[in-house]
Amino acid sequence: MPIYEYKCDGCKKKFSVLILSKSGNTPVCPDCGRNNVEKLISTFAHHRSVKDIHQESGEPTLIPRGNFYKDPRNIGRWTEKRFKELGLNVPDEIKHDIQIAREGESPGG
Repeated sequence: MPIYEYKCDGCKKKFSVLILSKSGNTPVCPDCGRNNVEKLISTFAHHRSVKDIHQESGEPTLIPRGNFYKDPRNIGRWTEKRFKELGLNVPDEIKHDIQIAREGESPGG
């Protein structure tokens, strides 16, 4: 069951319609009720797993490549690795900052 996006020629609003069958009915704008609509080309998202992101970024090293930190999640990976190498436990405050980075935000920002 595909979802199609349309733009109303009258009020210029965009809306989506779930098509349940191949009825061929023209959708009606939910805002103004007109059926003079244009079908749009929809965008889509490609989601990658955390494992794939880590593989693409490579192993954290003491001096990471220039683009390593373009993904904020790598900040936490590098930090965790360094604490482990030094035989230290990661403090709770730093664990919190790492979690923020994994969500795609910059810690302290």
